[in-house]
Amino acid sequence: MVTVTELGKHFGGQTLFHDANLQFHPRSRYGVVGANGSGKSTFLRILTGEESSSEGDVTIPKRTRVGILEQDHFQYEDTPILHVVMMGHTEVWSAMSKKEAMLSGPEEKFDEHRYADLEETILRLNGYALEARASEILEGMQIPTKFHYENLSTLSGGFKLRVLLARTLASDPDLLLLDEPNNHLDMLSLRWLEKFLMAFKGCAIVVSHDHRFLDNVCTHIVDVDYEQITQYKGNYSAFLTQKGEERGRRERANVKREKEIATHAAFITRFRAKATKARQANSRQKRMEKIVIEELVKSSRRHPKFVFPQQRPSGRKVVEAMGICKSYGDNQVLNDVDLEVFRGDRIAIIGPNGIGKSTLLKVLVNEIKANDGLVEWGYETHVGYFAQDHHEVLKNGDDTVSSWLWGLHPAEDIGSIYGRLAAVLFSRDDADKKIRNLSGGEAARLGLAGIAIKRPNVLVLDEPTNHLDLEGIEALADSLQKVESTVILVSHDRWFVSKVATRILEIRHDGVEDFRGSYDEYLATCETDHLDRNEAWERAKREKKGKKDAGKAPKSAKAGKAGKRKPGQGRAGKGRR
Repeated sequence: MVTVTELGKHFGGQTLFHDANLQFHPRSRYGVVGANGSGKSTFLRILTGEESSSEGDVTIPKRTRVGILEQDHFQYEDTPILHVVMMGHTEVWSAMSKKEAMLSGPEEKFDEHRYADLEETILRLNGYALEARASEILEGMQIPTKFHYENLSTLSGGFKLRVLLARTLASDPDLLLLDEPNNHLDMLSLRWLEKFLMAFKGCAIVVSHDHRFLDNVCTHIVDVDYEQITQYKGNYSAFLTQKGEERGRRERANVKREKEIATHAAFITRFRAKATKARQANSRQKRMEKIVIEELVKSSRRHPKFVFPQQRPSGRKVVEAMGICKSYGDNQVLNDVDLEVFRGDRIAIIGPNGIGKSTLLKVLVNEIKANDGLVEWGYETHVGYFAQDHHEVLKNGDDTVSSWLWGLHPAEDIGSIYGRLAAVLFSRDDADKKIRNLSGGEAARLGLAGIAIKRPNVLVLDEPTNHLDLEGIEALADSLQKVESTVILVSHDRWFVSKVATRILEIRHDGVEDFRGSYDEYLATCETDHLDRNEAWERAKREKKGKKDAGKAPKSAKAGKAGKRKPGQGRAGKGRR
């Protein structure tokens, strides 16, 4: 059990939280939630010992193995991927390394007693199963076995972070501390992580902005708000209900007390001068002085307002892509993809990382050229494109927030610009910030404001929720549900997709599935929810085995000409309608 006593953290005159008293138990999974900047990650770093508190204590029992998600992959660049994961269990890895060194050393220096001690340590910790366990976790992270002995440097940045997550999970911790583990995971890997955590016998404390993950995994929610840290039993949906009811009760109690004070004050004013009522007035004065109005600290949660008006409607057919092919070297990611988009469609493009989703968006908006195929935009289409990498949009880091936004529409007066910035949570002081100094969430909100000011009638959004907090994600989903514009988006956020999409385009290794309907309707037709349900991982393994068997067939029977692929890379086939 982890115990937090009277914990507080202050930065200068700012209080993140104070007087926090919490307990965390084994076989429980705690989701830490709160607005960006509220102190979630700070709280987690205090638990790990990476940061000190301003006051209070954290007590973790001795001999507790703590698993912490690292972010620095550079120290492992020249290490085989499987070894990076196995090194997470430091005691086993150390014993196995020393044992191997003894076996490869000179025979005359061999120490039998030392060797026996190392062997006992490995057996006691089930160390000979570590390699198989590490391999299974990597498979769950969608990194195939054939890459496990390649150096970490061969992977892309997102997959390197998956390896670090696998390393943490393989460490066999009693206490697991994860800060945004959802980042860089596709839907299938995320579901695998959910299954892992639900079977985890230790205590897991996780910071996340993913609604569905918090609902599927968490037994408790730890809310960082009102300069306090409060623990609620249940998942995220249950927490929202409990917190709203609790705040409502406290506000209603204050209103009742204020009315009571007003009633007493009116009586005292009216009858204080009357000798027959003076005694009652004095009594009421004393009662009134004992009434306490609870000071309710303002919530740190803020809800941005995203509005996407359009200049004018587009023609009925918005865009048509015909026979799109795209390769990067020998790796073919898109193969003969067809797509028609019509006015009012809200299309979510889903699929594994590296399958070509972002590539397809970039081809559509002419950010990159296809190797083959044609893209035709319809009549009066005006596109607003949100890139996954904010630096592609916010190019000049020396610009201030206000000057960058004003530069997109100089005809607007500066007061209107400040109004637009306020809607997405930039104060007048924030408006003078340099773009290079913005956080990921601030850059995302500014990028979306930049799209809105151009009044497009087609929104092309590549992972727009990546850096938004829960309130920002909710606000964006609400806005996109109401827009008249056409929406084409890529997202791994299942809750967001379920709220926004009216059409699903799933890119798979064997082709493209185009479903005209909502996300929930699509899942109903799939029989098994490859994004949400427990059958996902088993289905993926069956499909992989089927592909291996198919690979033994004559070349003439194989589809496509995709070359050797690295993890996260694939190809999309021709769509079916």
